[in-house]
Amino acid sequence: QVQLVESGGGLVQPGGSLRLSCVASGSFFSINAMSWYRQAPGKQREWVALISSGRSTNYADDVKGRFTISRDNAKNTVYLQMNSLKPEDTAVYYCMTRRRGDDYWGPGTQVTVSS
Repeated sequence: QVQLVESGGGLVQPGGSLRLSCVASGSFFSINAMSWYRQAPGKQREWVALISSGRSTNYADDVKGRFTISRDNAKNTVYLQMNSLKPEDTAVYYCMTRRRGDDYWGPGTQVTVSS
């Protein structure tokens, strides 16, 4: 069974930084791509970043250059370092992975960017 748990969210001022973490259960972690998504109030969930099992990364255009995704396979953890945060980055952030055709999501962590 796959379980994902995010942490690290909070309130930060514009221009600030946060690092999100997502811990995954199970022995699948090192062979799976991991993604971060976010959902702002009143909006659809949107993809933010992905890291492959080989550590290749991709980013949505509006976070490119500000966010960095990374992984530590020894800790079954994927990270999202978020710098130069903007009010429009305010959202619930989720990690996700796909295994055997099924998508697995964590419960999310709230990020609020406000002065």
